[in-house]
Amino acid sequence: MKATIVIGVGNEYRGDDAIGLLVARRLKELPVPHTQIIEAGGEGAALMEAWKEAETVILIDAVQSGASAGTIHRLDAQAQQIPQRFFRYSTHAFSVAEAIELARALNQLPARLLLYGIEGKDFAAGAELSTEVRYAAEEVIRRVLIELQMIC
Repeated sequence: MKATIVIGVGNEYRGDDAIGLLVARRLKELPVPHTQIIEAGGEGAALMEAWKEAETVILIDAVQSGASAGTIHRLDAQAQQIPQRFFRYSTHAFSVAEAIELARALNQLPARLLLYGIEGKDFAAGAELSTEVRYAAEEVIRRVLIELQMIC
């Protein structure tokens, strides 16, 4: 069986940007067979290294596209390009979207890469997670568990 990895991306000190980390931590508490669950800061090169040997990757991160806070976006990297506008607040050298597109250009994209983006509301340093994002996280956890059941 090829590797399946779930990567929660975020910065726990910047409000809603922490949501990917929270989802990963919650998934680690659950019985999720045949799946490695990791937390990442979102730096593109590190993400590409993390998924290098994976067949399937599910990324969870906060996004900021202009939709209502708590909106859940599910993007399939094999079916579409990942919009750069989702990650316009990113403080990384290059964003999650740029890492995915670079991996695509280098023919290093995993066979299956899904991105769950949760629309954030407040990305200020020291801010708490918004209520809308917390509720959306529960739904993303449910959806990721369903995805993993279909894969394994």
